[in-house]
Amino acid sequence: MPKAKIKRLYLIPILSKALDVIELLERDHAPLTLEDVYQKTRISKTSVYRILKTLVHRGYLAQTQSGQYRLVSRPRRLHFGFAVQSAELPFSVAVSQSVTAAAAAAGVELLVLDNRFDPEAAVRNAEEFVSKRVDLVLEFQVEEAVAPRVAHILKKADIPLVAIDVPHPNATYFGVDNFEVGYEAGSLLAQFAQRKWKGKVDKVVGVGFNEAGSFVQSRIAGAFDAIRQRLPELAAESYFQIEGRGMREASRRATVEFLRTCRNGEHTLVAAATDSSALGVLDAIREAGREASFAIVGQDCIPEALDEMRTGVSALFGSISHQAESYGPRLIQLGIALLRGYTVPPYNYVHHRAVTAETLAAEQAAANTPLAHASRAAGDSA
Repeated sequence: MPKAKIKRLYLIPILSKALDVIELLERDHAPLTLEDVYQKTRISKTSVYRILKTLVHRGYLAQTQSGQYRLVSRPRRLHFGFAVQSAELPFSVAVSQSVTAAAAAAGVELLVLDNRFDPEAAVRNAEEFVSKRVDLVLEFQVEEAVAPRVAHILKKADIPLVAIDVPHPNATYFGVDNFEVGYEAGSLLAQFAQRKWKGKVDKVVGVGFNEAGSFVQSRIAGAFDAIRQRLPELAAESYFQIEGRGMREASRRATVEFLRTCRNGEHTLVAAATDSSALGVLDAIREAGREASFAIVGQDCIPEALDEMRTGVSALFGSISHQAESYGPRLIQLGIALLRGYTVPPYNYVHHRAVTAETLAAEQAAANTPLAHASRAAGDSA
């Protein structure tokens, strides 16, 4: 006789255990401690603890002050609106990926709309968020002039607003401390000049972003402050600002115009409001054959900027990482906290760090050590 086929069960063990916990709490109709759940399910205590904490985080359970857990009515899934700065800007794309992943992990439904670097698109998107009745909006748009209109639309609809990188009226702010990251960039530039040029600098250029307003422009103000402190002999007329709109091509064109006012060989420090602008400056000075007399620091640490730094010979030698991967988890948790009525700070700053050709080389060297190889091999075998 032919052997009977064994039907394969496609089960997820930890999900099965979580359902056992929910069913136990439904059956008992009373709050239970972690120990109670462990004793009645015989699931490992570590797994029980993690299951209970996850269910509390997702709103399926509540924890009493005495530490007991009770079942609550199934929560409505939170619905966030997320307006991305632009799908064409690398940093905006990285933030969008981070937010999307964090929302999925937290069980938050996300409506993503593209502001397209366009103020009118930002207004239309705000109106769509209202029409779709989202619970909260994460707004990533950099046109300061339109921020009050966006904020007003959402305030009228009683929708809480979290503004990313550019403050909006009546909104909770999330992003970098713009003056601080600018100051860090200026410090890198001054140190470069002291180390490579013996402090001899002819010009300092800030590639700004006027439409983003004074808050983002303070990146340039911070950079200039740091350079003035470290190179005090530089005259005020040595400092210049050009407009790059945070974009590569606009910054390239502005730099081409600026170079017409400069002599060949002038030592020039450039603080760019974004890495896209920094790359535009690099394009222009390479076309003009002037890269050797320039030093550039950007903001954001986008992949193409990092690739330039890794060469070790590029004028773009540094950038300030805003750690885009950290935006998503913190933004989603901030939104949940606001909706649950928790008190949150009006300004929520991300951590930043300076990245240079030297730090990247050191990281690469550390990654190639025998200890690092052994650690990776151990991880792979696990």
